[in-house]
Amino acid sequence: MAKAHRSGLLQRLLQQDPVYDYDLIVIGGGSGGLSCAQEAAILGKKVMLLDFVVPSPRGTSWGLGGTCVNVGCIPKKLMHQAALLGQALTDSRKFGWEHSRQVKHSWATMTEAIQSHVGSLSWGHRLALREKAVTYVNSYGEFVEHHKVKATNEKGQEAFYTAAKFVIATGERPRYLGIQGDKEYCITSDDLLSLPCCPGATLVVGASCVALECAGFLAGLGLEVTVMVRSVLLRGFDRDMAERVGASMQQLGVRFLHKFVPVQVQQLEKGLPGRLKVVAKSTEGTETMEGVYNTVLLAVGRDSCTKKLGLEKIGVNISEKTGKILVNDEEQTSVPYVYAVGDVLEGKPQLTPVAVQAGKLLARRLFGGRSEKCDYVNVPTVVFTPLEYGCCGYSEEKASEVYQAENLNVYHTLFWPLEWTVACRDSNTCYAKIICNKLENDRVVGFHVLGPNAGEITQGFATAMKCGLTKQLLDDTIGIHPTCGEVFTTLEITKASGLDITQKGC
Repeated sequence: MAKAHRSGLLQRLLQQDPVYDYDLIVIGGGSGGLSCAQEAAILGKKVMLLDFVVPSPRGTSWGLGGTCVNVGCIPKKLMHQAALLGQALTDSRKFGWEHSRQVKHSWATMTEAIQSHVGSLSWGHRLALREKAVTYVNSYGEFVEHHKVKATNEKGQEAFYTAAKFVIATGERPRYLGIQGDKEYCITSDDLLSLPCCPGATLVVGASCVALECAGFLAGLGLEVTVMVRSVLLRGFDRDMAERVGASMQQLGVRFLHKFVPVQVQQLEKGLPGRLKVVAKSTEGTETMEGVYNTVLLAVGRDSCTKKLGLEKIGVNISEKTGKILVNDEEQTSVPYVYAVGDVLEGKPQLTPVAVQAGKLLARRLFGGRSEKCDYVNVPTVVFTPLEYGCCGYSEEKASEVYQAENLNVYHTLFWPLEWTVACRDSNTCYAKIICNKLENDRVVGFHVLGPNAGEITQGFATAMKCGLTKQLLDDTIGIHPTCGEVFTTLEITKASGLDITQKGC
C-alpha cells in the first residue's frame, strides 16, 4: 500500500473509481423507479430509493408506489368496476333478478375499501424493497453537484448521498389552470380517488383519458356530470373512436360543453362537498356562461416533476416546451451517469407497464450485462370509460400520414354483445376496427375496439401485432363463440366500401 501510494498508483486508482455511497440512487418511488431499484438490487448492487410526495393544494398525499398505485390506475379501475356493478344491477332485472328499486350507492364504503387495498399495495412495495436490501428514504431528492444529491424529509432535515449512477423516475402531477379559485376550490385526480365525501354534481374540466374516465365512473355511480371540453376529446387518439367514446358517454347521461374554458371559480357555500360557481368563456367568441356545481375536477393535463431536481446544476437537458427529460434509446440523459424512465421522458408512452419494463431492462443493461432495450412500438392501452376503448398501433390519422391513405384497408363493424341482448341495451354502440397496410400483405398496423372488457381483448391482440399480425391471419383464426373478441375474426366490410355495418336491436 505504501509503495502504491509513493508511486502515485493509489491516487490514480481512486481517481478512476471514486468511492460512492451507492452504486445506484433512484429518485422517484413509482412504477418505473421501483422496478429499476429492485432489479438492480437483485443483480447485487447497493441501491437507494428516494421518494417524497408533495401534498396537493388540497393537502392530499400518499405512500410509496407512485401515481398508479395510489391515485391512478388501481383506484380508478376499482371505481370503474363500482360503476359497472351499478349497470349490472339494472341489467339483472331483465335476467330475472328481483330486488328493491331503492338500491343506493355509498361513496364512503367504496372509498374506504379501495383505500384499504391501495394501502396494502403501498405497504407491499415497502416490504419488497426491504427484502431486496434497497435503502428506502422518504425524502425529496435534489442534485447539488455531480454524483451527489440532497435528501430533504418532511421535517426539513437534510442528508447528502453520492452514487455512481442515478435514475430519475419522478413522474408527473396534475396541471392547474392558473385562474382565480382553481387551487383553492378545485380538485384533481390526486384528490378525487380518496375524497372522503361524495362529490355530488361535478364539472369535469378537460377531455383527456383521466377526464373521461373520471366523468364516466362518476356518472355510473348516479351523479350528475358535466364535461367542459376546450377542443377535442382524447387528443392523440383515433378521432373516429374518440367521438364514439363521447357518444357512448352521452347515452349514459354525461353532458358535454364544447368549446368552453373556465375563467373563474367562486365558492358559494362551504361544506362537503359545498357549492361552487364556475364562470366560463367560449373559445370561439365572446360568449360566457355560468354554472353551479358541488365539485370541480380539473383534468387538463399533467406536468413533469423535473423543475426542482437540480438538473441544471449537473447539465441534464430537458425540453423547454414540456419540461420532460431528453434521453437516447437507452434512457440515458445528456449526463452519462444519469438515466430516466417513465412519464418524465420526452416522446414516450405515459403508461405504468411501459415504466416497469423500461426500469427493469435499464437495470439489466447497467448491471447485468444485458443489451435488451424497451420497445416503445405498438404499446397497447385502454381508456376505462364506462364503455371501454382499447387500442394498439396507429390511429387512422397517423396511419394515413405514415403509409398514405390509398395504401390502407380499414375494416370495421358495429357489434352487439350477447350480454346486452336480453338487457335490451343499444345494439349499435360497440365498434371494432382494424387498419391494414396493403403494401405489407395487409399487416395490421392499427387495432381499435369500443366495448365491454376492451382492455382484456386488446391485450391478446397486441401480442399478435408484435408477431406481425395480418388480415389473413385473423381470417384464418377460429373465434371463440359467443364473445366480443371473435368479431375480429369475421371482419369483412371496409370503410371505403360504404356498406352498412349497423346491427339489428331489440
